[in-house]
Amino acid sequence: MRKNRQFDYNPRYYEGKGKTNPYKIEPKFDQFRTTLNNRGLKNKINTALADTKRAGDRNLKIRLAVVLAILILIALYILDFDLSIFFGS
Repeated sequence: MRKNRQFDYNPRYYEGKGKTNPYKIEPKFDQFRTTLNNRGLKNKINTALADTKRAGDRNLKIRLAVVLAILILIALYILDFDLSIFFGS
């Protein structure tokens, strides 16, 4: 039996066969996530520790601290917490 011929045609602007699948849908920020493909507890802990060592935005940290302080004060006011126990009289 005769074998069919095989042609390897590459168009001019073709990137290549094995690069990516054009029909694969990925979330937008998967390429920036460090904890996405971690298997095992040890790897997850190591990447979490490495993420905490990375320097972040200083303004973001200050803003987060201010927002948390305001939320804590609002919660204490709603719960009618008496702050005078810390100052002693």
